[in-house]
Amino acid sequence: MNGMIVGMVGVGLMGHGIARNLAAKGWPLRFLDHPGNQPVDDLLALGASRVDRLPDLAECQVVILCVSGTPQVEAVLLGSQGLLASIQPGTVIVDCSTAVPSSTLRLAALARESGCGFMDAAMTRTPQEAEQGRLNLLVGADDDLFDRMRPLLAAFAENIFHTGDVGTGHTLKLLHNYVSIGCATLISEAAACARKSGIADAVFVDALAKGGGHGAALDRIAPFLLSGDPSGMKFSIANAAKDLSYYLRLSQDVGAAHHAAGGVDAALQSLAHGGFADSYLSEAPALFAAQDKLPHD
Repeated sequence: MNGMIVGMVGVGLMGHGIARNLAAKGWPLRFLDHPGNQPVDDLLALGASRVDRLPDLAECQVVILCVSGTPQVEAVLLGSQGLLASIQPGTVIVDCSTAVPSSTLRLAALARESGCGFMDAAMTRTPQEAEQGRLNLLVGADDDLFDRMRPLLAAFAENIFHTGDVGTGHTLKLLHNYVSIGCATLISEAAACARKSGIADAVFVDALAKGGGHGAALDRIAPFLLSGDPSGMKFSIANAAKDLSYYLRLSQDVGAAHHAAGGVDAALQSLAHGGFADSYLSEAPALFAAQDKLPHD
């Protein structure tokens, strides 16, 4: 894979780390200029080049997508200037976004019709690990494509899980995020209740940490409860609500139970519609506490 030109669409909070690690490790990199990108001076200093239009990525042998969700992925690939109309046969599309698996399967089929490879390589962990090149990747692809692309993926990932054929990476990502977001939402609601009940945040955190509430979600919420630091989970309420809606779509598509997911979705929607869509999920204890009390029967 030496010398392969890599294109990127989406150099935001997560994509910037991917791009920086690729450029720093010698991969020729082109990225799409977009208002949602993080500052890119460091990428340019590493030799990456900026392009203005999607068709300008047509000569890349690999194109990585790291955008907000399914509508954005579909627009990048199928829009009037979409990549599938311009990229060359043999190009591999690597979708690191969070997306609805049924859409992923449709796009993968269209990519194959164009003579291109397609893999979903959904990410877990945070922007901090992205900058460190330590993401977890959940990869849906056939064995041959997975083996060919692994050296590229290893440039920005610490743990790479081959989940099965195309679509399974996005499926496992939605399962993962449902558990992660669900636990964080549950802990946040409990923390808000604890505050209103007169229990100190430090006592609440300590009791959960030494009991059944211990886990990654608590570790990410605790810094906000203990010191007001929201950096443990730089993931917006709007994105959390979007991911829960994708999980609900998945569960309905496969006919799986989603009773608890409906409750998490309602809690997140209450925050999003209450004016907190752009706040971090780690701030949810204070956001729930700020909501008006529900009327009693």
